[in-house]
Amino acid sequence: MSEREKLTGSLGRVRQIEHELRDALELLALGEAEDDQEIIDAAENDIAVFHRKAQRLRLETLLSGEADKNNCFVEIHAGAGGTEAQDWALMLARMYARWAEAKGYKVEWIEESAGDEAGIKSATFKIASHRDADHPYGWLKGESGVHRLVRISPFDSNARRHTSFASVWVYPEVDDAINIQIEDKDLRVDTYRASGAGGQHVNKTDSAIRITHIPTGVVVQCQNDRSQHRNRAQAMSMLKARLYERELKIREAAAQASEALKSEIGWGHQIRSYVLHPYQMVKDLRTHAEKGNALGVLDGDIDTFLEATLAQRVGGEG
Repeated sequence: MSEREKLTGSLGRVRQIEHELRDALELLALGEAEDDQEIIDAAENDIAVFHRKAQRLRLETLLSGEADKNNCFVEIHAGAGGTEAQDWALMLARMYARWAEAKGYKVEWIEESAGDEAGIKSATFKIASHRDADHPYGWLKGESGVHRLVRISPFDSNARRHTSFASVWVYPEVDDAINIQIEDKDLRVDTYRASGAGGQHVNKTDSAIRITHIPTGVVVQCQNDRSQHRNRAQAMSMLKARLYERELKIREAAAQASEALKSEIGWGHQIRSYVLHPYQMVKDLRTHAEKGNALGVLDGDIDTFLEATLAQRVGGEG
């Protein structure tokens, strides 16, 4: 019934635009026949509005995957390169968090491992639907991969240009409608002391949890709560999400033979380059979408790349 209501609503909006467009075209023809510029301008403005509505509906069709409506986890890891890569990982985490906040999503930080001198070694946070902001996984599912940064290093006293790498992995939260069976014998659970901020209690007790799913080698960890039990519950939720995302990838690869599993994402498989020197340019290497305002992109203006990736995955565009 839920799927039927969704499809009925989508068809209704399409038919409404078709009806309004016919009226606007008739009005435009009337204005041209009577040489009335005011009527022509009004009709052209209406057509422009309908075009924007149609574009929004088109995006809805791109967000029609099995898990697109789900909340999602974003996991970021610094690549080789020490402080440079760790600072780049922090910049990426901020970019996605700012995008999410600007769109009205809720952002919940789950785990963060601080860098040796600056930045982060890794971070995990959840992006959740809120009010009119929905389909978080649908929007971000194409962001998994290796991201490359080229810039003059602020950590290099000789002001040399450096190239840094960080990996991003996005996977959907599993809701109650999806049943993921995990047996206790397949799990290895480790506890450890949280390494980040969180107060004296967090840093003095083994409240952080790391769970390894032995058959697949998937590892998740959580340290954002003082309670070991709550951290374990959150880690189990993340593990179910990872296993579900893994299964979705396997299905997609079998159907299209064009998507790779996470294990195949290596440092030689960059999906996007962010160049801050000698010029500013962000370019997606899959869709060829690009923007010259690299600082704006790093501040969360990534819609151009998200839409291009969605269009390519669904319709083969780009």
